[in-house]
Amino acid sequence: MKHIAKKRFGQNFLTDQGVISSLVEAISPKSDDIMVEIGPGLGALTKPLLQKLNRLHVVEVDRDIIAWMQKEYAKPLNGKQVGIEIHNSDALKFDFSSLGERIRVVGNLPYNISTPILFHLLDNVAAITDMHFMLQKEVVERMVAAPSTAAYGRLSVMLQYRLQMEYLFTVPPEAFAPAPKVESAFVRCIPYGKLPCIAKDEALFAQVVTAAFGQRRKTLRNTLKGLLDDEGFTTLTIDAQLRAENLGVTDFVAIANYLSA
Repeated sequence: MKHIAKKRFGQNFLTDQGVISSLVEAISPKSDDIMVEIGPGLGALTKPLLQKLNRLHVVEVDRDIIAWMQKEYAKPLNGKQVGIEIHNSDALKFDFSSLGERIRVVGNLPYNISTPILFHLLDNVAAITDMHFMLQKEVVERMVAAPSTAAYGRLSVMLQYRLQMEYLFTVPPEAFAPAPKVESAFVRCIPYGKLPCIAKDEALFAQVVTAAFGQRRKTLRNTLKGLLDDEGFTTLTIDAQLRAENLGVTDFVAIANYLSA
């Protein structure tokens, strides 16, 4: 299929067979997995996954690609009838938990909406076993960043509260068509079965994290003004002169739990 990548959907199609093989190996699909692929595009990852799975769900918003998929996957693949279920939907609005429990999510996520998709998936995390994503390298670095590093921020804290994450490998721009202007990276995300630390009020936890990182260069005394007073900092044994990037996930949970009490 001759398909022109659409800028509004942030489309960059993976074409490098070596990279595709590495992705499938990292995902390690089993025949009876409940797997859903976000943005299957022209099938770079879809086809090798279909060879390993009894059934694959795909979520695609581009109607031209859906029309192509309906024709392409109507015919057998390697002599076997294809088990594919196409969901014409915006991934940001799709209810992933509707597919059942123990869902595995994969995808080459559009750079322009990758962070909102990650947060949307957190809302469905109880039904998810694991997630494997191709993302902009800078985003993956922020996801897995440790405290007191330049990449560490709100995204790091909010995702690390729920997920164990592993930076798997870097993918160069020339592995895609059209080639993006940045490097990509492949990441594995596994939801915690039992959270290492529990925020009693997760909305308040999110509010604290957002406020703390709202002005990165300012101290916690300034960014959390109106939320946490000097007595609170003393009780929690947190130095008010530190910046948000110096605190770990457990520190933010401790602040939120102190405030909720």
